[in-house]
This record gives sequence, C-alpha cells and structure tokens, in this order.
Amino acid sequence: MSNQRGFASDNYAGVHPAVLEAIGKVNGGHQVAYGEDSETLRFQEVVKELFGPNAEGFPVFNGTGANVIALQAATQRWEAVICVESAHIHADEGGAPEKMAGLKLWTVPSPTGKLTVDLAKSQLFDIGFVHRAQPGVISITQTTEMGTLYQPEEIKALADLAHEHGLLLHLDGARLSNAAAALGVSFADFTTKVGVDLVSMGGTKIGALAAEAVVVTDTQSVRGKELAAAMPFLRKTSMQLASKMRFISCQLNALFEDGAKVALGNANHANAMASKLFEGITEIAKSHLVVSMPNRAEANAVFPILPADITEKLQQFYRFYVWNQATGQVRLMCAFDTTDSDVEGLLSKLRELLAARS
Repeated sequence: MSNQRGFASDNYAGVHPAVLEAIGKVNGGHQVAYGEDSETLRFQEVVKELFGPNAEGFPVFNGTGANVIALQAATQRWEAVICVESAHIHADEGGAPEKMAGLKLWTVPSPTGKLTVDLAKSQLFDIGFVHRAQPGVISITQTTEMGTLYQPEEIKALADLAHEHGLLLHLDGARLSNAAAALGVSFADFTTKVGVDLVSMGGTKIGALAAEAVVVTDTQSVRGKELAAAMPFLRKTSMQLASKMRFISCQLNALFEDGAKVALGNANHANAMASKLFEGITEIAKSHLVVSMPNRAEANAVFPILPADITEKLQQFYRFYVWNQATGQVRLMCAFDTTDSDVEGLLSKLRELLAARS
C-alpha cells in the first residue's frame, strides 16, 4: 500500500473515520432495500435541516451520476444547459451529460470559472427557434473548477435570470462544504434561499467512500414537485439506485448531520491548508519571478504558475495536475487529511528546485 501524499485531488484522500464507523454500525441485521431504510429516512431529515423544510434528497453513487440525473430531470428532450467552458459537466465527465442524458451544453468562456448574468444572457437567444437547442437550465459549480467562490448575491442574480426566462438553476456542489466553510454561511443561504432549484450534493471529496445526492430544494413549488416526482425513475434508469442504500445514506448522515459538523470541520481544515500553501507560494514568488499566483485561493484549491521544468521535477515528489499547458498554471488541491508537514514539504521542495535552477 502506497503512503505517498500529494495535491492532485481531494478525491485522493481516504475515507473519514466517522464515515467508516457509520458504515460498520449499519452493517448488522436486515433493512428494507432501495431506500426504505432508517438511514435514508434520517438523511431526509438532514436535508431538511440543511436546505429547508421543503427540500428532498436522493442519494446516488457519484457526482457525475448526480449531475446527469439532476439535469435530466430539469430539461425536456429538446433543451440545453448553459454553463462555463471549464464546468465539470463539460470538461471532466467524459461526455456523460451528452451521452447519457442526450443534452446539448451551451458553453461560455470564463477565466475565473464563474458564470455571470451577462455571460448567461449571451446564450439566451433564438428562443422558440426550432433549429437551436432551447436553453432549459443554467448550471454553476460551487466552488468552481478554478477554485473561486460565488457569493450568495451572485447566485441569486443567476437564479432570477433563469426563472425570468422559464429556466431552472442547477448547482454542482462537489465541493459544497468547502464553499459553505469559506463563505461562513449555511448551505441554504447560497442555495435554497437564493433560488437554486437543484443541488448536486458532494460527499466523496469531503470524506465519503462513495456517496453523493441530488437535492430538490423546494418540493412544494410546481416545478419542484415535477423534479421530485421524476427523480426516482431517472435515478433507476441511470443506474444510480443503490439496493443497499443504507450504506450510502449513512455516509452522508455521518458527514452532514448536526449542522454538517464533520463535513464543515473537514472543509475548514482543507481550506486552511490551501491558504497556508497559497501564502507560502506567494512568498516564494517574491524571490523567484518565474513563479506567479494569478488568483487567490478562495477555498481548498491553489493555482500557481510554475516553469514547466520545475513542474516536471516537483511532480516526481508530489502528484498534482497541470491545469493550463499554455501558461504553466497548475492545480494544487488540499483535502481534509492534508497536514502542515505536507504543505511545508511541498514548499521546501519548490524552494530547493528553484534555487538549483537559478
């Protein structure tokens, strides 16, 4: 077993001890399959605590499944999704929204990874024109693929735009907990309360083994009732319905019960490690002009620009991804189990390599 630690992804981290303990606790005895178990019933209470009394959650295996099911529920067969070019649903899901859901993605460029009202408006044309896939959903990611954060008022502006044009707003929350921790607000404050219709609720990156969920934020509205009614069938046909669902739901409960105590604790730690890494590389950049930091670390991701030869050598010691081949920008992700020594180790090695280079 390899104990090598790195900064490639928060998916590289193991399973949080609280999650492993929860799995063990529910392993005894028999429970009704396919979601009629006590853990899944408890998860519905957790969802209501976090997202509001009218919210309903649908556990699934993974984030791609959550996104595909959510977007399927929110669209008609002739409709499309507006998102940024760097969106996970466009760049990192192997074409699943197109192949599995049959969706057209209308993408717009965004150097920050954030969709703005003006950018979304750029795709709101030819409404009613039969030759163009009609926009049905606006999809955003929180935190974004560039590590940036939407403020609640920014999300509200997009929700207002979507609803004004008869669209829905979907939020890919793979790193939902990191966003909540960084913003210092509740989950509902930047989802339900500002008009988000659907949330892909991330569990894996914050400590689960294989547990995510789709959350319909308001099952009392007309559209919300339709979404909630469609979800069980879409989950089944999309091969995301767990027979022993208690093992999925118990992981989410362990992370998100008690006001998401464990998830937010994990997120705060990961964010703090990223902040330390950001500050360290920023300090290094003062002495080595070949290193730069074009944007702040707003949650648990750091995006410095390094010389290609330094990146190649540093990757021999720490796994991480090159994010932009043209500029040399790399992505360094911190997880709930990233340690101070991990951060100091990378910073020390970076200093050593830069000193040898000069």
